[in-house]
Amino acid sequence: MNATDDKTICPGYTPSPFSRRDMLRSSALGFGSLALSSMLADSFANASGSVTHHRARAKNVIFCFMDGGVSHVDSFDPKLELDRRDNQLFTDSRNPTAMGNRRWLKSPWTFRRRGQSGLPISDLFPHIASCADDLAVIRSMKADLPLHSTGVLFLHTGLNNAGRPSLGSWVNYGLGSENRNLPGFVVLSFGVVPCGGMENYSSGFLPANHQATLFHAEGAPIDNLRPPLPNGRGSAQTSMLDLLRGQDADFARSTGMESTIRNYELAYRMQSLVPDVLDLARESQATQRLYGIDSSIASKRLYGIQCLRARRLVESGVRFVEITCPPGASNGTWDQHGDLKRGHEKNALDTDQAIAGLIKDLKSRGLLDETLILWAGEFGRTPHSAGRDGRDHHPEGFSIWMAGGGVKGGTVYGATDDFGMHAVEPVVTMHDLHATILHLLGLDHERLTYRFGGRDFRLTDVHGNVVHDILA
Repeated sequence: MNATDDKTICPGYTPSPFSRRDMLRSSALGFGSLALSSMLADSFANASGSVTHHRARAKNVIFCFMDGGVSHVDSFDPKLELDRRDNQLFTDSRNPTAMGNRRWLKSPWTFRRRGQSGLPISDLFPHIASCADDLAVIRSMKADLPLHSTGVLFLHTGLNNAGRPSLGSWVNYGLGSENRNLPGFVVLSFGVVPCGGMENYSSGFLPANHQATLFHAEGAPIDNLRPPLPNGRGSAQTSMLDLLRGQDADFARSTGMESTIRNYELAYRMQSLVPDVLDLARESQATQRLYGIDSSIASKRLYGIQCLRARRLVESGVRFVEITCPPGASNGTWDQHGDLKRGHEKNALDTDQAIAGLIKDLKSRGLLDETLILWAGEFGRTPHSAGRDGRDHHPEGFSIWMAGGGVKGGTVYGATDDFGMHAVEPVVTMHDLHATILHLLGLDHERLTYRFGGRDFRLTDVHGNVVHDILA
């Protein structure tokens, strides 16, 4: 197109050369706009801390993640019809072409009514059973897909695909941390990357200071946590950080990357506080026994340590703590397609006493009312099997439970059908679960939003209803 063409299209237009310097100047203004957008979003994230939409029932969350999928019909959802039909050919009117040679499989564990509430819990969890009156069991959970990677991401982020902020990140973004010297979102990890990857703990498009901080199960909770010894003129690390702080401040003014600086400063402050917070030598022998830390079984002892650390972290102001399971099956600790009885019993032995100890310890300290405990995996397991000692992935209906933090203990909400195959009314989705958790923390899931890419995002997307019937 020549100048004549330009004038024809836009009368009065006079073309002028666009120099490289002009291009850079215009681009710089564009980058400035991007930086301003980042700064405003960051400022809003900081301003949102500790501001609730309604009266909060809980201040903190401890999430006991049961990766791989615990069998609901062997734990919190007894099915007499499975006892009657055991080893008979599996039939399902909703999907008759997928029956094959599978057979119904009854539970190898006995269910008993526990506590004053009479809540049915199997012998698989004898210690958690002693806390029956504190549990609100949801039996009608439903997920989307029978795949570990998507299921774990859905549980953590509300989406089957990577890229969204984790539940813990949303909570930290919405409420902020109660302790500026500790992260608001901590994952107590055994060093195993979960299905779905580290995206489960990511802050996604939220500012980076809302992502999870991973603590090790053994030894120093974080690598290089101990500060170096000071030299004759003071700490070399302090001098280095002073220099970096000045450089980062200049960088932040030009790019809006304050979140990165806050992460570095938090890491420095953690050096003095984290070792004391996680020093279990300060706990009595009776407390350590309560969590099973005296066990000769290494995996049970380490899980007990993690649960006790979780109590100490929320006690010190950490907003959201996730506890992962000791390593088990390759796709998740509870993923027993075969060897169900031995696998589930081993996993229960590792986790049962420590979780019950956590509930009892929080209760004795007056902290259970303000701490919400979530016990959940990405799905359940099939009531039928291709063999006689294993179950497969089952998102169509399964159980989770919550305790403390404003839930009504000793209750059951929802149900599956007579065989445990399908969740029936009222069905509870992952978005409903997330909406309920946020509600207990004083956050309206429809109002907790973050603007990204031109639209407002929220943990529950355009879905989710609070399950009011389990609230105290």
